[in-house]
Amino acid sequence: MKKNVQMIKKIQFPAMQAKPGPALASAGINMPDFCNQFNDKTKDRAGEIVPCVITIYEDKSFDFVLKTEPAANLIMKAANVKKGSGNAKTEKVGSITYDQAKEIAEKKMNDLNAHDLDAAAKIIAGTARNMGIEVEGLVIETKTQKEESEFVEYKHKAKDAIPEAGSEEAVATETTEE
Repeated sequence: MKKNVQMIKKIQFPAMQAKPGPALASAGINMPDFCNQFNDKTKDRAGEIVPCVITIYEDKSFDFVLKTEPAANLIMKAANVKKGSGNAKTEKVGSITYDQAKEIAEKKMNDLNAHDLDAAAKIIAGTARNMGIEVEGLVIETKTQKEESEFVEYKHKAKDAIPEAGSEEAVATETTEE
């Protein structure tokens, strides 16, 4: 028999440190039971913040899925900083390499909306930039640069399509006036 879902709740706890409290009270589930299960499943993830999606059913039973550590936390660890910038555009607080962004993307791949590792790494790089952390080794082509390179490519293709004067193709396409 299929259970009816009453609520889906997203929470975060440090690994092995889930405790009954206000975050769980609003869910209406057996808090000690959830905490014991969560703490057992996160024993191997000490030192991490663990996001969790809890599906709560009408009969007050629940299921939960553990996610990977938030990208921001992984980026701060890689950059060796305590927190992101208050003003990411003007104040940079650290840096990571593009290879580090790729490593983080590999860890987060299941939770990201990306088709391949490069796309996932760009998502991580964007998160880092929004935190005031520079990503070294990443070349980002702006829309104007992309349009300009497409125009140059188009121009070359068009130039190649026009036959040179005196060639067989040019002679065949010339028209004579009567």
